[in-house]
Amino acid sequence: MNRAKKFSVFTYAALIAVLAAGCSSSGQPASGTAPGSGDAKAPADGKSAEPTTLTLLIGSTGTPYPATQAVAAEAEKKLNIKIKFDIKPDGTEGDNLVKTRLATGEMADILYYNSGSLLKALNPEENFVDLSKEPYMAKLLDSYKETVSSNGKVFGVPGGSSNVGGILYNKKVYAELGLTVPKTWAEFIANSDKIKAAGKTAVIGSYKTTWTSQLFVLANQFNVQTQVPTFTQDYTANKAKYATTPAALRGFEMTGEVFKKGYYNKDFLATTYDTGLKMLAEGTGVQYPMLTSAIDALAQNYPEQQKDIGVFPIPSDDPNINGFTVWMPNSYYINKKGKNVEAAKKFVEFLISEEGQKAYMSKSKANGPYVVKGINVPDDAYEAVKDMQPYFDSGKTMPALEFISPVKGPNLESILIEVGTGQKSPADGAADYDKDVKKQAQQLNLPGW
Repeated sequence: MNRAKKFSVFTYAALIAVLAAGCSSSGQPASGTAPGSGDAKAPADGKSAEPTTLTLLIGSTGTPYPATQAVAAEAEKKLNIKIKFDIKPDGTEGDNLVKTRLATGEMADILYYNSGSLLKALNPEENFVDLSKEPYMAKLLDSYKETVSSNGKVFGVPGGSSNVGGILYNKKVYAELGLTVPKTWAEFIANSDKIKAAGKTAVIGSYKTTWTSQLFVLANQFNVQTQVPTFTQDYTANKAKYATTPAALRGFEMTGEVFKKGYYNKDFLATTYDTGLKMLAEGTGVQYPMLTSAIDALAQNYPEQQKDIGVFPIPSDDPNINGFTVWMPNSYYINKKGKNVEAAKKFVEFLISEEGQKAYMSKSKANGPYVVKGINVPDDAYEAVKDMQPYFDSGKTMPALEFISPVKGPNLESILIEVGTGQKSPADGAADYDKDVKKQAQQLNLPGW
């Protein structure tokens, strides 16, 4: 059994078990606090000690930010640790900022960032604190820990639940137009034609938020891995390419076809993620290639409409191949060169405690199974999460490629914007991405590259 298959079987067995049983420099130590200790010392006069202040770099899209704020409010009361938030942009701009901060020694005490291949690109052993010997590591699923590990060391704790990539859709409009969930790409195209004929946006594009251009490729991984079981290991070993693997090339072709058929909203280049969610909630846009982490933002901004939103997998060309690509949650990492490492350790330990998770979930509901043992999806889960359940129960899930391979080029989103605007053919886009991947793999000194 190859590595990808092993990962899929054991990872999602574990996930289902859980489901049944998601520009500041490092902060200075506060007054009265020993440098690096993180422990506030009680003053001799008996007055309350000043809190230890930690900086935390995080994006503001979706609910992780307000959820982390809720945890921070509790941590200040319980631990006398105050969090000063530093907001980073999304996508490539945010990735570049993180790399710059690490290179210049200006990283915050705690970083909220991707798990998987993008973490590996940050040289975690050099930049982040090894948490593998912390007692709370036993609370995290091994399937998750693999995505934040390097050379046997674990560097992160999760923020929220796992989620899937697929097509978010407006169930109310689907019902009005007499549409059913497509099992094949041809059926998806037929549905999109009917939606377009009804005067609505068939597929929401939000290329102003650049990372959203990638979903047809990234969420197609279930289809790729099912058709080519050795793809992940061959891709990692430089023996398989997107441009020369038809199942993998298909995601680029889907991106180009949606544009050619005029399914996108006219202003999709200027449309942001938040506007895309508004279109979906209001039904002016009907299908949105997206991660289900978006459901949180929908519920927050459109509580009445979120019940109308469902999700289905990226359809393949074979009705017998139909399943979800799954994303592990982003994670919190402690800056190894920070001045308040021990306080940061206490904060992340509190974050994944039952009390911390309760605070987090007060602002961010589950978008899939949790990866902290004992934290279960509540009965009042979103409709879209309920749509996912049968796929998890039947084992029709695969991890996203970035969680089982360290190889991911940094320019995929910009390449797919070119493909998704007709500036570049799908074949040329895939070939360009293969070149982009090669540079990244060589930087990581991977064998075979």
